[in-house]
Amino acid sequence: MADSTTFRDSIATVDKQGKRNWIFAQQPKGRWYNIRSIVSGCYFSVFFSLPFIAINGRPLFMLNVVEGKFILFGAIFWPQDFFIFGLAMLAFILFIVVFTMAFGRLFCGWMCPQTIFMEMLFRRLEYRIEGDAAAQRLLQQSPWNTNKIVRKTGKHLAFYALSFLIANIFLAYIIGAKALGQIITGPLSAHTGGFIAILVFSGVFYGVFAFMREQVCTIVCPYGRLQGVLLDKSSILMAYDYKRGEPRGRFRKDDSRAVVDCIDCMQCVKVCPTGIDIRNGTQLECVNCTACIDACDFMMEKTGRPKGLIRYAAENGIAQKERLRFTPRLKVYTLILIVLLGAISFMLTGRQPVSGTIMRTAGMLYQERGNDSLTNLYRIKLVNKTTQDIPLELKLENEAGTITMIGNPIIHVKAEGQGEGTFFIVLPRTAVHNRKATLYIGLYQQNKKITRLRTTFLGPVQ
Repeated sequence: MADSTTFRDSIATVDKQGKRNWIFAQQPKGRWYNIRSIVSGCYFSVFFSLPFIAINGRPLFMLNVVEGKFILFGAIFWPQDFFIFGLAMLAFILFIVVFTMAFGRLFCGWMCPQTIFMEMLFRRLEYRIEGDAAAQRLLQQSPWNTNKIVRKTGKHLAFYALSFLIANIFLAYIIGAKALGQIITGPLSAHTGGFIAILVFSGVFYGVFAFMREQVCTIVCPYGRLQGVLLDKSSILMAYDYKRGEPRGRFRKDDSRAVVDCIDCMQCVKVCPTGIDIRNGTQLECVNCTACIDACDFMMEKTGRPKGLIRYAAENGIAQKERLRFTPRLKVYTLILIVLLGAISFMLTGRQPVSGTIMRTAGMLYQERGNDSLTNLYRIKLVNKTTQDIPLELKLENEAGTITMIGNPIIHVKAEGQGEGTFFIVLPRTAVHNRKATLYIGLYQQNKKITRLRTTFLGPVQ
């Protein structure tokens, strides 16, 4: 491995004067790139189709942050369920920690939307319009002639059109496919806000993929910087086998296999989308995209050397020939993750179709009804998480009292909607022993108990 560590004082995409170094990466070819292409194809098919899949008229997946309504695989969640989302987010962060400790930045190269859209969609489109890396570099350095204007204009128009499409799909995840269809087909005056949102999202995506590109991974995204904290010598990452490759030497056809395997061809650097030299060791810019593996394997095959000079490996695996170990730190994080997932699963399975809150009328104490009863006035608000209307009846549980509704005795809660009502709780004076007592009210649908809610009853000072 190279002794110099000065490469860690800067990043490949910025020069010493602080100006942008534009990366012209060669198009990868090889086994790993083909596998990533298949994974990306599956990814795109899910991304572009998921918001348009509906079950019983309800989207399969929707994250409506505007209304606080989330639908995950057919199950609807409201703001009252946000504590489940909090736990799920905590579990997801912990999963990233555990996964990174074991497998490094593997997620970035294989599943991160930024990498997949950039490398498998926008950069491929760029190769078709401007050519490979050498042609792109020549085009960039050439004067503005007809060829350059046509190619550059065509590329940016294609980039914006693709960004516009992605923005529409992204908006469908937020407001739903039906609402998006209304924005597209309806008059502009009726959907000005939605149209502006599409333009804003399109501009953001266009700016990211046409100009920011790898800067998002190297400068904006904090995940790369977490590697210094989470990785250890047993973590699997993109690694150069310096035991085989150092000191580097030039390839000569008349040489025997006595020469070290790295022939310093620089192919691993030329294909890197972030412009780094993987032979310098682990770097925050590396997104584990496997482009360097394919480039190096190709050269090893051409020169008659064994593949795997650059491969997925742990530092201990290279230095000491160790396999991936399940370290004590990894065991602790995994155990915590299992506990969190168990808690989330328990909450999801025990989640009721109707939730609500009961509030005593503010500023009012108890009221006397006759000589032997006390009453409190309440207001109830209910949320229906199902796709069917639910008529509900309130019953006082485990108390010798009654509930008197004001108006309709049945509260009708519309599908995926809300319902409310006002009622009195009447208790015998002999049943009130404390200034404040806890009561439970059952919600019944045709004599079938759905759930129960908790409230308090105020009585006289004893």
